[in-house]
Amino acid sequence: METWRAHDATELVARQPYPGPILIDQGTADQYLAAELKPEKFAAAAARSRQQLTLRMQKGYDHGYYFIQTFMGDHLTHHARQLARSH
Repeated sequence: METWRAHDATELVARQPYPGPILIDQGTADQYLAAELKPEKFAAAAARSRQQLTLRMQKGYDHGYYFIQTFMGDHLTHHARQLARSH
């Protein structure tokens, strides 16, 4: 196995689901979307391993500060819920 596979999120989720839901926000105007990020491959791998996933494609957003700032609150809430469930 190539060493990168041990650290690649798509490869990891394909082999074994994470113990909890995953939330991903991705901008549709992200310059890295088609060539490097490929969220559709992650979503397919998650489906194969039955990983609960919410993939939200955010129209018009790129990979920058305003994208992160806009959706950060949702992610903090998501993680806080997961932490509360684990205790």
